[in-house]
Amino acid sequence: MSFTLFRRLLRQSRSVALACALVPAVPLVHNPAATGRIEGTVRDINGAIIAGVAITVDGTRLGTSSDRLGRYALAQVPVGTVTLRATQPGWKPAVLTGIAVRAGQVTVVDVRLVAARPDEKEMSSRDAVVPMGASLRSQGFVLPSAAPFARRAQPFNTEDYHNFKDNGFQRPATSPLSTFAIDVDAASYSNVRRFLTQGQRPPADAVRVEELINYFPYDYPDPSSGDPFSVTTAQMPAPWANDHRLVLIGLQGRRIDARELPPSNLVFLLDVSGSMASPDKLPLVQRAFRLLVEQLRPQDRVAIVVYARAAGLVLPSTPGSDKRTILAALDELQAGGSTAGGEGIKLAYQVAQQNHIADGNNRVILATDGDFNVGVSSEGELVRLIESKKQQGTYLTVLGFGTGNLKDSRMEALADKGNGHYAYVDDIMEARKVFVQEMGATLVTIAKDAKVQVEFNPAQVAEYRLIGYENRLMAAEDFNDDAKDGGELGAGHAVTAIYEIVLVGRGGTGTSVDPLKYQAPRTTGEASDELFTVKLRYQQPTGTGASRLVSRTVRRDDGARGNENLRFAAAVAEYGMLLRDSEYKAQSNWENVLVLARQNLGSDPGGYRAEFLRLAEVARGMSGGGDDEVGVK
Repeated sequence: MSFTLFRRLLRQSRSVALACALVPAVPLVHNPAATGRIEGTVRDINGAIIAGVAITVDGTRLGTSSDRLGRYALAQVPVGTVTLRATQPGWKPAVLTGIAVRAGQVTVVDVRLVAARPDEKEMSSRDAVVPMGASLRSQGFVLPSAAPFARRAQPFNTEDYHNFKDNGFQRPATSPLSTFAIDVDAASYSNVRRFLTQGQRPPADAVRVEELINYFPYDYPDPSSGDPFSVTTAQMPAPWANDHRLVLIGLQGRRIDARELPPSNLVFLLDVSGSMASPDKLPLVQRAFRLLVEQLRPQDRVAIVVYARAAGLVLPSTPGSDKRTILAALDELQAGGSTAGGEGIKLAYQVAQQNHIADGNNRVILATDGDFNVGVSSEGELVRLIESKKQQGTYLTVLGFGTGNLKDSRMEALADKGNGHYAYVDDIMEARKVFVQEMGATLVTIAKDAKVQVEFNPAQVAEYRLIGYENRLMAAEDFNDDAKDGGELGAGHAVTAIYEIVLVGRGGTGTSVDPLKYQAPRTTGEASDELFTVKLRYQQPTGTGASRLVSRTVRRDDGARGNENLRFAAAVAEYGMLLRDSEYKAQSNWENVLVLARQNLGSDPGGYRAEFLRLAEVARGMSGGGDDEVGVK
């Protein structure tokens, strides 16, 4: 079904009413020794799939959500006759009674929902919750989502994004240096995916192009020198402006076998406040952290700190060999109360310090929707607290969950200042990517305070523009100042930066300044064919020694035809500019994105590039849409 048809069917369904008779539930026959399984698909009355619908079994603590394909599965359902309940903001609740569950068998129950009329009382995300402490061990994939019609869900939406403008073109004659901190965060990609999957265009400020690009693994060579990363460059014509050129700078962090990772002292800092009650928040947190716990070794340790009205230690530091105790503590968590986030962070760092492992990985992993409203709550206070603790060798990873309350800008700032990274987990598949497939990158830092500085040759480059990294820009003098924070590179992480440049003699963007009266023209290197020199500065992850410098010169014809890495990254960059409606998108269009990406899928072992194609198709279908396709502003 095309996206246009899907959208039309959704609109038609708004006017359809469904009288759901609430038949008294048949008493549930509990037999702990015998269980069955319920699974099915959730659709609207026209057959369109609905993701993120909360599915619960009355009289039990079982619950799950429908995934991206509308599928759900409930395991370990007691035998007998049960009542199934399906709830989702913006849709009428459905109650299905008389469902027979037999031992060891699968009962297929497909659910049909009808959109609530505007004059009917609607449920908020806080109304559609899985019972607290629900067991979510079903085999199905979960993709929670917000209301299908964003405009009606807005009264409950307090999501917050940092406002920024795209980097503009600069002239090397007056601004020869471009300096920025590396960024390995990829939260923007999965958050944008969440919006598109819900049928909404993401807000422009939620689209950080460098994070879209850095979501994907690239085929960069492993480091061969004593440095913890390799440096790769490539060039190609810009797909959206034929007279412009793209140049890629790629870093590949040293990969470490999971068995060789240093011992970990982890503190799970979990938000269990009332805003975490919906299925895409605390229940998904519990499932996600179970994946991490299963990867632990005997030399690893885990403590669990929670916060709501107050902060508390749920589980003292426990060896990874005692997985049963750790998992039991996770399963017992319940949501409720306000959010004493500052107190939780203080306690988590205290516990981490008490169990510090010399030369180990000491890290607090914060999982929240980002709502801090009790105690130390201002971003400045939290940042100062986290900065003081990282000096003691304890880093911070921040994971965002859920919809309607996401404090994206605050969470990104906390991770940046805590020498960690920020990811957004929209479903269990993303949790597996973060906690299983990229565990080393998530947990182990191999280079800290990494910065990039590019000096462009004005004899070859008329203008340049860094694509993305707007909130990572640094003053030129900060590059050599080891007291200035850069970015952190995790084991196995890849970092990609792309510049759009205009070569001398190929015109320009029209931006210019008057000739300088008192500035002598540059001469060194002008006669060469060098485009630019890229310098990278970083520090070892532990200790306070001086930073190390890596430098490489790129010439006009070096890799000028590009490669698969750059061509796919260019497709992602164009996708991001279109979603942002960037003033620099030039001749960008969705067909270019799809053709370029499709031709450069490569081996794609995780299927991430194939998924990108599907998202680009969805975004193309939404282009030129009306109010219903506009995301939160």
